[in-house]
Amino acid sequence: MEINLKNKKPDIRYLNNMKKVLYDQKWLKTAPNFEFYYMYRNIKKKNDLRYDITIIPTRMLGQEFTKTKGHEHLGKFGEVYIVLEGQAIFLMQKCDGNQIKDVYAVKAKKGEVAIIPPYYGHVTINPSKKDLKMANWVSENCKSNYRLFEKMQGACYYCTKKGWIKNKNYKKIPKLRFEKPKKSIPKNLDFLKD
Repeated sequence: MEINLKNKKPDIRYLNNMKKVLYDQKWLKTAPNFEFYYMYRNIKKKNDLRYDITIIPTRMLGQEFTKTKGHEHLGKFGEVYIVLEGQAIFLMQKCDGNQIKDVYAVKAKKGEVAIIPPYYGHVTINPSKKDLKMANWVSENCKSNYRLFEKMQGACYYCTKKGWIKNKNYKKIPKLRFEKPKKSIPKNLDFLKD
């Protein structure tokens, strides 16, 4: 299903909104404040769920691949992401204070799906040379919390040109594992409600 975004106004995340979560602080010192990514919220609503579209243009942030800011959900909310164009890496981490109990990533391409479980913070990375366009289904009651990612300077791993680098601001980080994406969206999305 093709959705026309021409008449929709996105929320725009600028570099200045992202400074606290980036790996390459040296690059950041001379980088101009540019438009980082675009969030089109409430494209559709269905059964107390909302459908959003996010576009993450391709670019490097110094050594790091471009990404979303990263957030946790307040409450027991999951989320479903669908890659519409390009490729994505969905990095998910479960935290207890600043200790990571679990961390894994899902690499997905066009048409593939990643499910964010409740109580997992998450970041979406665009590792390719093409813009990433993705959609998500989430409860209308779900609120996002960015505090942990800002306090810890991002997720527990950074995706860089040199590979995955641990974020030293976290005390204990398990080895990163990879899970396969789903091939389609679950027919029943009621599990996304708290």
